[in-house]
Amino acid sequence: MTVGQKTLWNKIEEFQLDDFESTFTFTDRLCRENGWKYEYSVRAINEYKKFIFLICISDHPLTPSDQVDQVWHLHLLYTRSYWTEFCQNTLSKEIHHGPTKGGKNEKEKFGDWYSKTKELYSTIFKKQPPPDIWPSSKVRFGELNFRRVNLHRNWVISKFKKL
Repeated sequence: MTVGQKTLWNKIEEFQLDDFESTFTFTDRLCRENGWKYEYSVRAINEYKKFIFLICISDHPLTPSDQVDQVWHLHLLYTRSYWTEFCQNTLSKEIHHGPTKGGKNEKEKFGDWYSKTKELYSTIFKKQPPPDIWPSSKVRFGELNFRRVNLHRNWVISKFKKL
């Protein structure tokens, strides 16, 4: 990393998503909305910060893992935190979220960007992204059958080990 990149990374790393005066923090909400354990949510937040850093230093578009994207979606809902405190005051740059328009070309484009994201991650952070947060492209783009479910009215039985 260059000196400027290290300075930016330190600012991003120090940025707090949780308001510790709240009884229901950002991390608590991330756990609830995704069915994640607290420790996993903290790790996903750290990976989100790494992804945002990579966006800031990259000369090409990048794509997050689904887990990182869930953190990003939630952060976007905290508009003052995201746009003012994070983008304006921490990054000095607006980072817009660009979802897919659908179709084969979009799937290929985002698949390519996801591969480039993981390559850049390895180059910058000198290690492979954790596979439980950054799965293979096959998993990332093959498991896209999501639906919001009211857990007070419905039972959901996982096919896999809970994160």
